[in-house]
Formats: sequence, structure tokens, C-alpha cells
Amino acid sequence: MEFKGPLLVVTDMEKSKAFFRETLGLRVIMDFGANVTLTGGIFLQTKDTWKDFINASTDEITFGGKDGELYFEEDDFDAFIDRIREIEGIRYVHPVMEHQWGQRAVRFFDPDSRIIEVGENIQAVCRRFLDSGMTAEETAVRMDVPIEFVIASMR
Repeated sequence: MEFKGPLLVVTDMEKSKAFFRETLGLRVIMDFGANVTLTGGIFLQTKDTWKDFINASTDEITFGGKDGELYFEEDDFDAFIDRIREIEGIRYVHPVMEHQWGQRAVRFFDPDSRIIEVGENIQAVCRRFLDSGMTAEETAVRMDVPIEFVIASMR
């Protein structure tokens, strides 16, 4: 058995494809209308076909639960933030924040109110700290990671 990725039920397929393309840079690999496969192993399914598959009424399908998220990492976090600031209609969970370990992240909603997180690539965090003048040892302490991780990020 092989896990292929999450399947997201969407209310508007075209709007969802545009969101994932324009906001996150994902591409459509296969498009069967009601079923779409995106790069990154994300699958989209229309609400109408999903309801038929699970034998549910429309009232039983809800959106916007805050019990999970799709998590992405971005190598050039600053460029990503600049790009999404230009996209109209992004609904933020919170603005850019910096976690205790130094990784910057932003969370926002997809068209069906699921949370999307984009975090700075963790190796990029190491390089950012090292480029600021911190030693590898100081970076390891600041990020609460093994020194070997920091050294590997320097390559």
C-alpha cells in the first residue's frame, strides 16, 4: 500500500485550481473535471461528486474546520510574501510571524476555508542566522536543533 496524498473536497473547482496555482505555484497534473491531481500530491474533488461517493446529503459536508492545515515550506520566503501580498482576496489566519525557533510562517485560508501554512524552509532559517553573523553553535542553540543539522545546512 502507498499513501498518495490528501484529497480536498472543493465547492468551486476552477476557483480552487486558480488558488493553488496562483498562490502556491502548484500545477495540474491530471484534470478529469470533477477530479484533479496537483503537483505536491494534493487531490481535489468536487463537492457534488464527493457527496455521491460517501452517500451523504449536502448538509452533512462542512467546511472551515480549524483542526488541520496543508503545510508548505518555501526557500525564498521573502519573495513568496511579496508575491501573495499582490493577490487580491487572500484571507489571513495571521500575518507573518516568527516561531520561537526562528522559522517565519504565514497562515491563510483556501477558497473553502481550510488553513494553508507556508513556512520558511528550515535550512534557509539556518543560513539566515549564519549569514547574520551567528556561529553554528549559536544557531543550533537558537533553533534548538543539533549542531550537525546546522552544519549540514551550510552545504
